[in-house]
Amino acid sequence: MQVFGVQLSSATSRWRESCPPFGGQRLLCRVQCCEVPHSTRNLAHLQKEDKYSCVDRSTSYLHVQTLRNFPIDKLCGEVVLVRLDSVLLLNPLGSCNLSLKRTLSTIKYLHKAGGKVLLVTSWDPVLQSVNPVLKSTESFADYMSSLLQVNVIPMNGVPCLTSFKKEELAQNDIILFENLLNFRGENANCNDFSQKLASGVGIFVNDSFSLSHKIRASTVGITRFCYASLAGFHFEEELMQLLKTTDTTRRPYIAIIGGSNFLRKTPALHLLASQCDGLFFVGKLAFQIMNGLGIPVPSCLIERNATKEALQLIQIAHNRNIPIYYPTDLQCLNNRNHEKLEIFNSDALLSGLISLGWRPVDIGPSTLEKISSLMPSYKKILWIGPTSYDLTKEISVGEAQLGQILDKASQNSCDVILVGSAACKAVKGISDFSSQYSAFENGSIVWEFLKGRILPGIAALDKSYPYQIPWTDVFSDPEHPLFVDIGSGNGLFLFQMSRNWEGSNFLGLEMNEKLVTRCLQDLASAEKRNLHFVSTNATSTFRSIISSYPGELTMVTIQCPNPDFNKEQNRWRMVRRMLVEAVADLLQINGKIFLQSDVESVLLGMKEQFISHGKGRLVVDRDDGGHGRMENPFGVASDWEGHVLARGDPMYRTMLRKV
Repeated sequence: MQVFGVQLSSATSRWRESCPPFGGQRLLCRVQCCEVPHSTRNLAHLQKEDKYSCVDRSTSYLHVQTLRNFPIDKLCGEVVLVRLDSVLLLNPLGSCNLSLKRTLSTIKYLHKAGGKVLLVTSWDPVLQSVNPVLKSTESFADYMSSLLQVNVIPMNGVPCLTSFKKEELAQNDIILFENLLNFRGENANCNDFSQKLASGVGIFVNDSFSLSHKIRASTVGITRFCYASLAGFHFEEELMQLLKTTDTTRRPYIAIIGGSNFLRKTPALHLLASQCDGLFFVGKLAFQIMNGLGIPVPSCLIERNATKEALQLIQIAHNRNIPIYYPTDLQCLNNRNHEKLEIFNSDALLSGLISLGWRPVDIGPSTLEKISSLMPSYKKILWIGPTSYDLTKEISVGEAQLGQILDKASQNSCDVILVGSAACKAVKGISDFSSQYSAFENGSIVWEFLKGRILPGIAALDKSYPYQIPWTDVFSDPEHPLFVDIGSGNGLFLFQMSRNWEGSNFLGLEMNEKLVTRCLQDLASAEKRNLHFVSTNATSTFRSIISSYPGELTMVTIQCPNPDFNKEQNRWRMVRRMLVEAVADLLQINGKIFLQSDVESVLLGMKEQFISHGKGRLVVDRDDGGHGRMENPFGVASDWEGHVLARGDPMYRTMLRKV
């Protein structure tokens, strides 16, 4: 077995193999050192670094609101649209068994909670041609009825709730809409089509994780028109499994990397090189690595425009002193006699293997033996991409044998992550596949994630605050009444308030991470123990943050929010139903909400939202009557308020009270 940079240190093993003759100093002369972009970091590391309670921008979109954590009483009477993955629904056995159960649990949970459930999904013509269940919307609805033991009504035509009569909606049935691929607006993420999907819908639940890397009307566009967008049980589990690919808690960690297209996968490969304790390249990627290590490889087997990236990856491994492996032997097929299969040592490439009419199709037994001998040294294994060089085969002999090796490793308490159809099919059927592995049959999602790219299907969902605030560390007395300022900006208002009222605790929630970091740095120098700031989107995280506070919430203020509600990038700055309900639920009786703006229509809009969604629990305590006559009740002006008053313009204010 050929290996480069061969030293691995861990709590369980420490070993070294000799470098090949082409390594060492000669290689270092050819390689330029590079800085690895840490675009994705594991959550434990993030939490440790979270000194100022600011969520890392590169991973914050991964923390989503889940159905599991959403108040169940808020589901009763709501129209809930669920986006499903038809592939999971049509594969009740094997690798998708647990996934199917989680998906069905999502639907049953919503139905039992009193929600009016609408189902949407999609299937391509190929799947439809081989599966009689997909012959029509009616046959699919019958199939879903048998799975759920609930009557599922098929609905053809453009998915839209307004097409139903009131008496049909009143029934305790589930509605299944027509195949989404029948409408061009789905793949185009058409705004009008998204709005039709969401018509009459209050809550959107995404349970189709396999589409997370794509932008679709039914996964992304629809979220602009629903008051809450949540991850279903299956989606939540898949997201947790995805995070495991970059979690380095269990070490040593080795990645077995196959497939092709080195250049396209470079960011992901560099990330793995910066996190793993060993890399084993198979498939066509192995030839790129061999070429980078100085081994003469026929030009037809390598990507010439990816040589620089391969050298950078090798340098990363060298700097970290981790081993890089590549195949010792190859199974090769004769071009003239397609039934003639022989095994050659990798060095045979040097003696003109290609020119003699042979082409590699898979890894050989010696390579598999080496992989098998290495596996006991590792506590975590990622297999991503096919081992074979002939991608026309559904599964190769090498992949099947590698599946057996990893199955044995998993039985020895090793975490095994399978990515791609080749890896999943190789292990499927060997044992109780669905419960022992983290598996992603759609490898594109994992590759995109490892590249550090934002997955739009995840980013579109409502966000949750990922950390538990240690209230006893934040405040000297967490039992004191809590005052929360939503959109705290530069924090000047709260700094003054905390000085004036030392018997209360003050919390600022602000989206701008830089402002929060600056406030917390100023706070550290002032040594205040009744003031804290959090960088977050309060619209969706207010409930998860404030619900854990041990004292009572007595006051909430929203001052001068961004008035341009028509711009999509500002939609999270609006006072929305989710925030109003959270504030109304958590505020103590007789607790107050102070709203103010220098734009009268903005104040009236906020006031209307709170009164409407407060469901009779919020009443006007004091008001300016639309004439700007209500004074600031605190005697402390916010920064923007000061600017407005200084130029002689009015501020519009109102005070609400919970009854």
